[in-house]
Amino acid sequence: MEVENHTVLSQFLLVGLLEDPELQPILFGLFLSMYLVTVLGNLLIILAVSSDSHLHTPMYFFLSNLSLIDICFTSTIIPKMLVNIHAHSKEISYLECLTQVYFFMIFVGMDDMLLTIMAYDRFVSICYPLKYTVIMNPRHCVLLVLMCWLIMLCFSLIHILLVKQLTFSIGTEIPHFFCEVVQLFKVASSDALIGIIIMYVSTALVIVFPVTWILYSYSQIVSTLMRMSSSLSKYKAFSTCGSHLCVVSLFYGTGLGVYLSSAVVHSPQGSTIASVMYTVVTPMLNPFIYSLRNKDVKGALGRLLSRAASCS
Repeated sequence: MEVENHTVLSQFLLVGLLEDPELQPILFGLFLSMYLVTVLGNLLIILAVSSDSHLHTPMYFFLSNLSLIDICFTSTIIPKMLVNIHAHSKEISYLECLTQVYFFMIFVGMDDMLLTIMAYDRFVSICYPLKYTVIMNPRHCVLLVLMCWLIMLCFSLIHILLVKQLTFSIGTEIPHFFCEVVQLFKVASSDALIGIIIMYVSTALVIVFPVTWILYSYSQIVSTLMRMSSSLSKYKAFSTCGSHLCVVSLFYGTGLGVYLSSAVVHSPQGSTIASVMYTVVTPMLNPFIYSLRNKDVKGALGRLLSRAASCS
């Protein structure tokens, strides 16, 4: 029997990044280092925000949530990859694969939505400063984050249910270093057309609305800044947006790079390497962007490290 039902299929084979056995130790060391830097950097941001009363504001509340999501995001992918490299294995069980798909979609979607909320926060802060504390009150901020979680949990569940309707051949290879829903639709033995259509339509909605709101927010911010007479006021207002703009550009830029590389090059290897940028590099760079470009975060990190040094 050529095709096995998903209830019988026990595992997939992940092709990975590089086939050369001699490069595997280098690959292991590189990704382990990047993973540790990502976790440590984002954890420091969370600790700095939570321990410093000066940072108990909506902007830093969303930043600490973004750091938490980035830790979870990379932890969904990298540990399994490291285990497989160390064990010289390509196997991932069917259940592990679905779990990875589910949480990957949740966390990448949460990244997307948190960046949108942060743009909204800057929009209210600059365009409606007198109403800022009323609009962005703690209850409202928590509700915004919870709403994002609810949307992404439902969004990911829909895709998992679509994947569970598919059938796969025994020994199915996934041309990637982690389980991605697009790749599962491509390697399925059964007809996946309806699932692919639903996936692209729903993904487009989840991406288009946030991007549209971010563009609208910054167009209003620029319009408000243009009406300010003082250059110093313009600089102070826009300086709070610099780090966010860098992270938004990095997130969507790398995502667009992955899409273009797969559409133009038609090489699974090229698309896989491009995926490293938004799955590993972007979460690793986010803490550096916010700490290097933000005096408040730098000050909080300095005080946190000073307290840690004095305690030791």
